[in-house]
Amino acid sequence: HILLGLSVSNTNEYFPFFLLLVLKCLQARYSMKVFYTHAGCTLVALNPFQPIPDLYSLDVMKEYHCAPQPQVFYSFTHSSCLHCSRRVIKLTYYVPCSNGGGVTWTSRCLMKYYATVAASSSVVKSQDTVDRIERRVLDSNPIMEAFGNACTLRNNNSSRFGKYIQLQLDRSQLLVGASVQTYLLEKTRVACQPAKERNFHIFYQMMKGATDEQRKEWRMPKDQQFVWLPNAEKTLEEDCFQETLEAMVHLGINAEKQGQIFKILAGILQFGNVNFSSADESQPCNIEEQSKDFLQRAAGLLGVPVDELLACLRVRTLKAGKQSVLKPCSQSECSVRRDCLAKLIYAQLFEWLVTFINNSICADNSIWCNFIGLLDVYGFECFPVNNLEQLCINYANEKLQQHFVAHYLRAQQEEYVSEGLEWSFVKYQDNQNCLDLIEGSPTSIFSLLNEECRLNRVSDAKKFRGRLEKELCDNANISWDKYSQEAHFTVAHYAGKVNYQIDGMMEKNKDPVPRELIALLQKSENPLLHQIFADKDTENAKSKGLSKVTVVSKFKNSLESLMKILHTTTPHYTRCIKPNPDCKPLTFQKEEVIIQLKACGIVETIHISAAGVVVIVKLLSVPPQLELLEDQRKKVLSQKAFSIQCCWRRYQRCRRHAQRRAATLIQAAGRSWLVRRQVHRWHRAAAVIQTSWRKWKKVMNSLAEAELDDAKHLVGENVPVVNPVVRERGSVQLSTIPEPVTVRGWPMGLALASAPSITVSLTATGFQKMMSVIASVNVPSRKGEYKVETNQYKQGLASIRAKPRGSVKLHYQRSPLLYADRQPNVVSNGVTGFNQILLEKTL
Repeated sequence: HILLGLSVSNTNEYFPFFLLLVLKCLQARYSMKVFYTHAGCTLVALNPFQPIPDLYSLDVMKEYHCAPQPQVFYSFTHSSCLHCSRRVIKLTYYVPCSNGGGVTWTSRCLMKYYATVAASSSVVKSQDTVDRIERRVLDSNPIMEAFGNACTLRNNNSSRFGKYIQLQLDRSQLLVGASVQTYLLEKTRVACQPAKERNFHIFYQMMKGATDEQRKEWRMPKDQQFVWLPNAEKTLEEDCFQETLEAMVHLGINAEKQGQIFKILAGILQFGNVNFSSADESQPCNIEEQSKDFLQRAAGLLGVPVDELLACLRVRTLKAGKQSVLKPCSQSECSVRRDCLAKLIYAQLFEWLVTFINNSICADNSIWCNFIGLLDVYGFECFPVNNLEQLCINYANEKLQQHFVAHYLRAQQEEYVSEGLEWSFVKYQDNQNCLDLIEGSPTSIFSLLNEECRLNRVSDAKKFRGRLEKELCDNANISWDKYSQEAHFTVAHYAGKVNYQIDGMMEKNKDPVPRELIALLQKSENPLLHQIFADKDTENAKSKGLSKVTVVSKFKNSLESLMKILHTTTPHYTRCIKPNPDCKPLTFQKEEVIIQLKACGIVETIHISAAGVVVIVKLLSVPPQLELLEDQRKKVLSQKAFSIQCCWRRYQRCRRHAQRRAATLIQAAGRSWLVRRQVHRWHRAAAVIQTSWRKWKKVMNSLAEAELDDAKHLVGENVPVVNPVVRERGSVQLSTIPEPVTVRGWPMGLALASAPSITVSLTATGFQKMMSVIASVNVPSRKGEYKVETNQYKQGLASIRAKPRGSVKLHYQRSPLLYADRQPNVVSNGVTGFNQILLEKTL
């Protein structure tokens, strides 16, 4: 209500008032244990520095997921998650803050919520698959935190690397996989821990959670102290070794591979206890007597010969043309090579873990089409001593702050102007000058640092400071303390000024790796260590001049690729605020919060939103009542949502109808094709049968003709002449010839034959003709009638044919008419069947 009373023209004058208002609001909600507050497009999260068990339970997640209006609940990170999950296309959830504000915890909650919601939306048949993927995605987090997080002055669980996690979703918005991309691991922490800070969590987990058997295998007695494990007596929640082991098992890292990993880590710790001594810095150094046992343990755990390991640490190889020259190292050089070896091994092991996790949880590109990105980067850092790591971290925060400014602060005001509102631009802090100072072209801190590192000469911090003063004196964001004895420069970031120490910055940017160290690790008997370095080439040692890639160059390229992804997605912001510098539970310090509110742009966000409401209310000429305006907005949104739902249901129904119709047409076409195919097969079968029948009929006819006509060899034989009297009277003449005879002059046109030994030739007319036919067909005679009985009555009829065209050769029991019905039944209608045909043709 107070905000609506302000005029647009003087909103910039009320910036302190806005700041105080936001501060009071956050303090009041924090005292009531309400840690999340919406501010425009941003969710503000204050770290309570104590566990809140019921706030992140599974029931609360489901409550938010199923709520039709999640805004009725108090502001909570799940409400922002729900907004994202209901509008998934390509989203990025950006969680920036100062170190200790709660970035890691917030990202963990977001990741768990998305994975849980995606799993609860799955169908029963894919539930097991989704549960397995969800478990692997969530289990990747404790492994990454164990190997990449550490306890710092401002945060017990500070991320010492940046990560971008993509939760991959299919078209049904089901979780099908994930991928992890990392940025700039602070590997220098392995060998050098700032005062009152600790090494990476995994080392302390091994020390406090290992069994006696594991300690024996890793050669780590209980009473042994490690130089690289300071503040080991401090107990943290993150020192849970069993949770890391369970996560490894779920991701597919078996016991054998785990043993190889922990042997490598134990070997790194032993390196920290190896010291060198020398009477003169210019003279070759020797290993101290009490360090020999530590070196022996390190060599055994890494699987390399101890003599070769010692030689690599004490002697360096120089290239002089095609020849190699061995040069003993000084005491400081030996320590540097020892630290370099430890950092190299740990960094490559971390990369192997990230690759293994991606291979375990990443889905194929053809399966997923949408994603939700979670960006968890290091918070803005300002320590008593800041070097290259802090410069890169704060540079990343500058880039992300610019993205926020461009996405909301600038774009929102430009939208007001384009809509014709009477608008005066709200001032906000634009950090483009700071970015030009760090990464600009042609001259910037990064370009000068890379140029200095590529020169083949000893680095000089004071000379580099002088060059910075000369080249960058026109930029107001950089300054120097002329009375300081140490070479340094100060950069005015959006979150405050940071003093950077130049000493050691060039060496860290070069990140040199002696080739003999890589060659030694390639011969390791530890299978995992050998696998990691098997394909590694000594590109750093082989690179020359300007072709060498520096640390800031690699980091800048990876950050630019990340920004391209962010520009193609819909961002959502969570600003994590650290309420007190000492990490005390439920303690709110105004000065600490004000600094962070000014730096992260929260006040400007609320300022622009409130000013926009003022303009709209004035244009509508209604009393300035924000509740009424919000209620009207909710009604409009509900109506639009209802219209969208109606359109979507109509589209779904039309789509289902079209699918059913298409299915009916496909089924009809399928049935028609099956019927046509069956009918076609029937036609082909009938044609085959007809063709076969015709062929068989032709064969039978040809056989019959051949049987009747094949008598050429009988022509010219002496055939007995039938007596004319016999022919006239119809008598029967028995031939004495044992072979078939030629029958000639048949009035009735029938041929009869019997057994081969007896041939009956018959010529008859009148009554004899009829009787002969009756006899030939074996018609039973009646009482008192004339009966003719021949020997074919018993032997069987061999052939009956029409009158032949020539001589006939009769065969016995080979004729096609062998199975003719020669004994028909006598009925009132006479003889039927084939014999009837014979009688009709004959009589």
